[in-house]
Amino acid sequence: MGITAVLERLLDSVILIDHFNNLPQTTNFVLSLDPEGTAISVISRAEILTGIDNNAVTKAKALLDQYTLLIIDKAIADKAAELRKRHGWKLPDAFQAALAIHHHIQLSTRDTKDFDPATHSFVEIPYEI
Repeated sequence: MGITAVLERLLDSVILIDHFNNLPQTTNFVLSLDPEGTAISVISRAEILTGIDNNAVTKAKALLDQYTLLIIDKAIADKAAELRKRHGWKLPDAFQAALAIHHHIQLSTRDTKDFDPATHSFVEIPYEI
């Protein structure tokens, strides 16, 4: 899938993990999304496929393939390095933030420890568990 002009959000890995762990509020959120306006990063795709049972890989790929896949290029890497230095985030988190900022979309996560929406306007917390 290529990048669409109407991307609204980037799903953080924790959202997808919650969905695959059958948390009802997460599944309701994920199913309410327009796949055309939703993206995942190459990081999330790799994390999900690494952590998923081999029997569920086909099903997981079918879900992940609905979303625009955002890649990491030089501009994203440079922004992630800047964010990591400024906030002390782990590199995967800095990449997620850099992608959301670069593409002017919301990062949907429930990681309020690193991504407080009161501090970071690009963050949305769609549910709590």
